[in-house]
Amino acid sequence: MNIHFHKYQGTGNDFIILDNRNREYFTLDERQIKKLCDRKFGIGADGLMLLNKHDNYDFEMKYYNSDGREGSMCGNGGRCLVMFANTMGIKKSKYLFTAVDGEHEARIDEDGMVSLQMQDVPKMKEYFGDFVLNTGSPHYVQLVKDVMTTDVFKKGRDIRYSKNFELEGINVNFVETVDNEDKIIVRTYERGVEDETLSCGTGVTAAALVCYHNDNGFNRVEVQTLGGKLSVEYDRLMESGFENIWLTGPAEKVFEGDISI
Repeated sequence: MNIHFHKYQGTGNDFIILDNRNREYFTLDERQIKKLCDRKFGIGADGLMLLNKHDNYDFEMKYYNSDGREGSMCGNGGRCLVMFANTMGIKKSKYLFTAVDGEHEARIDEDGMVSLQMQDVPKMKEYFGDFVLNTGSPHYVQLVKDVMTTDVFKKGRDIRYSKNFELEGINVNFVETVDNEDKIIVRTYERGVEDETLSCGTGVTAAALVCYHNDNGFNRVEVQTLGGKLSVEYDRLMESGFENIWLTGPAEKVFEGDISI
């Protein structure tokens, strides 16, 4: 099979994107996707996405982790897919698409920044001094004093494969707060990739919610990742839930090409 692919990245979180509106790539299997994402023997990426046609939405997002398995929601991936859809001729002032976790709204501003509305988070749970919550994907958030010296691979892997999380897996985020709590630095160990990634959209979102600085009402958190800067805006509810959550940052094309598998 010959595949025409596009490579995109959002703050270093990189993805292979295939235009599947004619259903050409529905036959890709787990082994093939894993090989395409392999950084030594394939194109190399944190994940692969299909842009699918949908009768009731602008498009459907189908996401696979680099291990070849279908994944949960990917925030940076969603932003990259919106930019890809735009370049492929789906021009909208407001995008409405569907993904594994439901409906999402998105927009592209004049500076090329892509904002993606994430799912509401009704609650987060304290877990032995840390936090567990789902922002479209399950996340574990641990606050640390010096995130840049943290052994993210070892500590993240230990938590991801610990007794309570081993079966389903969980993404693990280590967070350092800067300037009180309106700026944070986040590093993430991602399940499915089974390594640290340069950025994780749903992880950044989870970390920002944990670091809310208003008891209720509007919050905005600036986030530094290894791959660049993102921002998260949201409303915190009196019931300790969160809604109107928006993840904003760059989404850029890297290259495109053809590969046979």
